[in-house]
Amino acid sequence: MNHLPSGGTVLATLLASSEPALKASRISALVRKEEQAAVLRGLGVDPILFRGLDDVDALRRAAADHDAVVHTASSQHDASVVALIRGLGDRKEATGMETHFIHTGGTSALGDQAVSGKLVETRVFNDKTDDIFAYERERQAKEVYDQRTTDLAVLEAGEAAGVRTYIIMPPTIYGVGTGAFNRLSIQVLAIMRAARRDGFTTLIRGARDQQWGHVNVTDLVLLYELILARALESSSSSSSTPSSSTPPPPSGAKGLYFAVTGHHSWGEVADRVAREGRRLGYVASDEVRELPLQEAAGPLGSALGGPIGGQGLSEQVAEAAWASHVRTEPALARELGWRPRKDRRDFEDSFAAEWAEDVEGSRK
Repeated sequence: MNHLPSGGTVLATLLASSEPALKASRISALVRKEEQAAVLRGLGVDPILFRGLDDVDALRRAAADHDAVVHTASSQHDASVVALIRGLGDRKEATGMETHFIHTGGTSALGDQAVSGKLVETRVFNDKTDDIFAYERERQAKEVYDQRTTDLAVLEAGEAAGVRTYIIMPPTIYGVGTGAFNRLSIQVLAIMRAARRDGFTTLIRGARDQQWGHVNVTDLVLLYELILARALESSSSSSSTPSSSTPPPPSGAKGLYFAVTGHHSWGEVADRVAREGRRLGYVASDEVRELPLQEAAGPLGSALGGPIGGQGLSEQVAEAAWASHVRTEPALARELGWRPRKDRRDFEDSFAAEWAEDVEGSRK
């Protein structure tokens, strides 16, 4: 089996997996730089150099040489997911074997817009009993949001190409990862970096009691491992005797998985960022300053820098990322066998670890 994930913690977990279907797989990874490729070769991974997510021809060619793709590079880039899925469709046509695409979405696609006054949403979404794609289509018809655009592109491209698709929708990802490259997720990181730059911690006004879910990065990657292993096992068993058939995980319109282990408010996050940053000496003040959405959007987004933050983010994206309310229930993930290990104490302890990883890591 050939398998193509992105780099980072997911890749590290797949390389160390004891799952037979994964141990038997050849793993490749797409990277932009030769120095990244050299690191991957040392890990026993086949690197594939490409120019970026807009390099859709290269993405399609790479996917066509593999049985499965794990896409963690962006939740808001529809052209890349379509290219990868079409490549997997080419693979299926050439080999006659099922192919699989695991995409990383996010629960901001479901987040309300109470702060801007557009929508208040109090329901708890369930990945087994609710039609999440129907809800995304309904929201998308009223206001286009790039993450929803990409989720729907995954579903439609998979159906058109005959590729089994799975979307994992994590909430806030916390904790320090184990990968060779980026080891922190961006939501809390942006708040920390803005606090270090500005001298106070930003909280969007009206968001203090808005709630989100969270999941430790090491628990999240267990769900990727589980879905991929079961998907590959189902493909392998379908080509052998019927009695050994392993059912595939739910896919397509039924293949959207939440990954949540607890919940927090945005006020709690801001308070913990401020207190831990001050205690560790990374910021001079533990002040939490509540700013209107239009004033906070640019500074929070630009704190990330690079292609993610650039000069800042739109008010729509900032509200979705740091001021919306969304609660989810991972019934489908649990039914598949997902067993997260981290608890509330781990979430609370993560702020000090993430502060240290970002600040001390930047000094190396």
